[in-house]
Amino acid sequence: MSDLTLYTNPMSRGRIARWMLEEIGVPYKTEILDFGSEMKSHAYRSINPMGKVPAIKHGDTVVTECAAICAYLADAFPGANLAPPIKNRGLYYRWLFFAAGPLEMAVSNKAMGFEITPDKLRMAGCGSYADVMNTLEYAVSENRFVAGDYFTAADVYIASHLGWGMHFGSIEKRQHFVDYLSHISDRPAYKRANQIDEEAAKDLKAAS
Repeated sequence: MSDLTLYTNPMSRGRIARWMLEEIGVPYKTEILDFGSEMKSHAYRSINPMGKVPAIKHGDTVVTECAAICAYLADAFPGANLAPPIKNRGLYYRWLFFAAGPLEMAVSNKAMGFEITPDKLRMAGCGSYADVMNTLEYAVSENRFVAGDYFTAADVYIASHLGWGMHFGSIEKRQHFVDYLSHISDRPAYKRANQIDEEAAKDLKAAS
């Protein structure tokens, strides 16, 4: 077992980190935390003061926030080829952090029933929901993968948002979204990660 630990819950954004870990293909430990006392405990807040998952610990390094975890793991394990060379990282960084910023904000607003009024759109980093969806469609339709010709950590992050959002109705089921997710979700690492988390969710439900 490596010195890499995932702190997660199978019904959380931890699924994104799980998928990324399966993509890099190195051994890791898993600590599953409940949403109550364990996640808000003093012990876990020493890992993530927010008391939220996911987080990873790699040796003495702690990383929180899904986009940061994806970017860190891609750099820490270059043999997995999940980040382009530095000179070609424009699209990679652009879409990874577009998803972490405007996409996350717009989708969360929609899920909570909050609509930004037209006079406040300039103040909101995401702008309008429609603009975000149109930009996301552009991102997934210009190339086979968002950063170009091959799969990267940015695809892990964006495809995770698309899968979750379309399943729960906070992202529209546009054909480009469906097509992109279809060829991404056929990856063996995605299937492994999903199976692990589905089994973990069943175990939590049985124990409750």
